[in-house]
Amino acid sequence: MNLPVAKIRMGFVGGGEGAFIAQAHRQAAGLDGRFELVCGAFSRNPQNTQDTGAALGLPASRCYSDWQQMLDTERTLPEAQRMQLVVIVTPNHLHAPVASQALSAGFHVFSEKPAALNLAEVLALKDVVQRSSRLYGLAHTYLGYPMVWQAREMVRSGVIGALRKVIVEYPQGWLSADVAGQGNKQAEWRDNPELSGLGGCIGDIGTHAFSLAEFVADQPIRQLCAMLGVHIAGRQLDDDASMLFKMADGASGVLIASQVCAGEENPLKIRLYGDKGGLEWRQEEPASLIHRALDQPMRVLRSGVGQPWLCAAASQRMRLPAGHPEGYLEAMANLYGDLANAIRGHAQGQTSGHDAPGVPGIEVGLRGMAFIETVIANHRGDAKWTDLVCTP
Repeated sequence: MNLPVAKIRMGFVGGGEGAFIAQAHRQAAGLDGRFELVCGAFSRNPQNTQDTGAALGLPASRCYSDWQQMLDTERTLPEAQRMQLVVIVTPNHLHAPVASQALSAGFHVFSEKPAALNLAEVLALKDVVQRSSRLYGLAHTYLGYPMVWQAREMVRSGVIGALRKVIVEYPQGWLSADVAGQGNKQAEWRDNPELSGLGGCIGDIGTHAFSLAEFVADQPIRQLCAMLGVHIAGRQLDDDASMLFKMADGASGVLIASQVCAGEENPLKIRLYGDKGGLEWRQEEPASLIHRALDQPMRVLRSGVGQPWLCAAASQRMRLPAGHPEGYLEAMANLYGDLANAIRGHAQGQTSGHDAPGVPGIEVGLRGMAFIETVIANHRGDAKWTDLVCTP
């Protein structure tokens, strides 16, 4: 007789009432029924924490006044009760401190990106990850989409030939006005260097575009030439970024990230061109992957369970037949699913290392932070090109 598999117990740091991304995490983690929320330190406001916990059905005793108390208390509970995974959904300045202490206390970690405030913090966190006996993952949600994996496989297998050009763009419009001045808390902390880091738009969404480009192209960006802009008077951090880049195997690229493109919602898009054709994927239509072959009609590949031409990595990340849209929550749920597999493998002694296969890990976090700091250095300096290196 097959016994039921126990759910993985998780605790949240951040994500009190009114927080968007935490709700997405909870929904995504629950989609496949493999996780259970057992505790949280949801807010600096004790009443918000208690109200959030009550709304989520948690006992008051496991709604903690701060994240240090949560770690200290949970590690003393019987193994069958204590949380196994810490999910970090706070502003950026807490990502590294919480992750470091959680790993050191014996908990797995899944953190919102970026991994830290600066490159030095990420390097210190990497040391903690490597010395720990636990898993660390980053919520680069767009890397959970099945057709992103399909595009990556088609690039790797030579379907479009030798890669020549990569164009990735991420325009949003939500910061086109001074919404921070109007009391928008999400905008407020993102424009505060002490909470957000040195990058505004480039850290918030530029890192998504950067990671998507490196993932699908299956090679790193080596050099870049960047321009940052601030379009709202009084804003401290960039709200607009444009750059050229060069990849390791010779492809050239363009990356645009902006949060002042009035009217835009969330149209992250990537196009890749080789000597035999091109690919295009758009986040707002994630079930479609456009393939343009040289001297042939364009074709649109559609996602769906059972499509025989899909690669294995794409197929295993789908839940529904063709024509049934899967979106952002399902993409994040794919990261949680891969994380669940790794955590269970870890408990059974089958998982080695600190990365969960399929989940962006500390190296992705390190490259993302190096990207932010390289963009800023190039923008501020006189060099035409700046090397992207993962050292201070």
